[in-house]
Amino acid sequence: MSMPPDESVPPPVPASVPAYLTAPLPDLEAWTRYFRDAEKPIRSSTALALERMRAEQETVDAHMLADVIQGDPFMTVKLLAHAASLRRPGKDTDTETITSTLVLMGIAPFFRTFGPQQTIKDWLHDQPQALDGLRLLMQRAYRASRFALGFAVHRGDPDVELIQLAAFLYDFPEMLMWCHAPTLQQRVRDAQRADPTLRSAAIQREVLHMELDDLRQALLKLWHMPELLVRISDNRHTDLPIVRNVVLAQRLARHTMQGWDNAAVPDDINDIAELLHCTPRVALAYVHKIE
Repeated sequence: MSMPPDESVPPPVPASVPAYLTAPLPDLEAWTRYFRDAEKPIRSSTALALERMRAEQETVDAHMLADVIQGDPFMTVKLLAHAASLRRPGKDTDTETITSTLVLMGIAPFFRTFGPQQTIKDWLHDQPQALDGLRLLMQRAYRASRFALGFAVHRGDPDVELIQLAAFLYDFPEMLMWCHAPTLQQRVRDAQRADPTLRSAAIQREVLHMELDDLRQALLKLWHMPELLVRISDNRHTDLPIVRNVVLAQRLARHTMQGWDNAAVPDDINDIAELLHCTPRVALAYVHKIE
């Protein structure tokens, strides 16, 4: 999973005019309905790479295409949600990955389904603070995915790819908020910065009338995402090592985005050491190696 600099300029796409939400919707159900089919703009570098591949799709295989898609949270969500819409009811999806989805779907059908994509840069062209917030969030998602991969490999978990994917997509509801309700998400972030002791969930309930963790679960289920991905993305079940793997990777990524001097890092390292069955000293050395 890679995340190259997002500085390329893809071919223009007919512009959609964002109608940003400036007031919160009444509850989780309303937010879930709103985001079900909402626009999910992708990174400019992803859009450019896809258009290059479209022009040479006879030479493109599933692994090449997966390398591009799995570096972009929104394109990943789009692909998995579309694949789920084609799946027979009741079919087991625990082992589904980006690559296996593309193999089953086929390269030509992928490009027929997904034409030129709206980009984040164009979508948020008049929202510089939201654009910066979303870019930082995507960088954090990539960082979390690296930590999650490292923890899962150390643990010898057979579901490494889905664990990495769960960490990568952990914050996609917040990404959606930056795209569709930037002023509301800015209020959430400002409140968190003003008083770091406040719980994020409490701020979200006050500003958004719901919690983003609940929105993540609701959307994953609504889009019929792989069953194992849904389970390991549920941070209410941290008694399970596979869930702790994801949650701790996300926590460490969040706390170390600006460096390793955050006061919460020692607790993170102690919890990671317990997960990996090693000493905190060994755990700290290991996470630095991953970084």
